Amino acid sequence: MHKLEADSIQLSLGERKILSDIYLTAETGMITGLLGRNGTGKSSLLKIVYGILAAEKSIRIDNQSQPFAYQQPELIKYLPQFNFIPKNLSLKRVFQDFGIAYSLFEERFVSFKGTPTSTIGSLSGGEHRLIELYVILKSKTQFVLLDEPFTHLSPIHIEQVKALMLEEKANKGLIITDHMYQDVIGICDNFYVLSNGKTYLASNLDDLEKHSYTSM
Repeated sequence: MHKLEADSIQLSLGERKILSDIYLTAETGMITGLLGRNGTGKSSLLKIVYGILAAEKSIRIDNQSQPFAYQQPELIKYLPQFNFIPKNLSLKRVFQDFGIAYSLFEERFVSFKGTPTSTIGSLSGGEHRLIELYVILKSKTQFVLLDEPFTHLSPIHIEQVKALMLEEKANKGLIITDHMYQDVIGICDNFYVLSNGKTYLASNLDDLEKHSYTSM
C-alpha cells in the first residue's frame, strides 16, 4: 500500500486567501473524492499536490517529501480540467506515447474499433476527453489526480469510466473532483468537502449541506 498526504497548504490570490487549512490523504486501493462549490480552490489544490502551482505546502508520498511530484510520473499522473492532448496526433500515436494497448481500449469502447489512425481533432469533445481519461487511468503510476473527469462524457461513457475507475483502484490511488457529485460519491471510498479554504472529511450527504455545498 502507498499513501499520499497533503497538508500545511497556504494559497492566496491578492488579499483573498484561497486555501489555508488543508489536510488530504489518499491510499492505493481507494478512490477519494474532493467536492466543493465553484471557486473554492479544488483545481488549485490538485495542481499544488501535483507540483505545478507554487504554494506553501507539504506533499508526501510514503512519508517522502514530493514538492514537484509531476517530475516522477511513476508516482503520480494528473488529468487537468481542460484538454491536454494535441488535436493533430493520431490515436495510435497517443496510445504509443503512453505505452498502452489500443486493442484493449477498443474492446471496451467498441465505437472506436478500427480507428487507430483517426486524429484527436476528428473526435467529439466527449470522445477527446474519454481518450485523455483512459490513458491517464491506465498509466503505470501510484496515484492519479482527476479534475472534472466526467466533463462532456455521454451517460453511457460515464458509467463505463466509473467501472474502469473501480478496476484501476486495485493498482493505484485515485483522487477525483467533479461537479457531478452523485457520480463521485457513488464510487468513492471516502470524500472531502472543500469549504472556506479548509478540507473536511465527510461521511454522508448531510455533510455536504453542512459545509455549504449548494449543488445539492
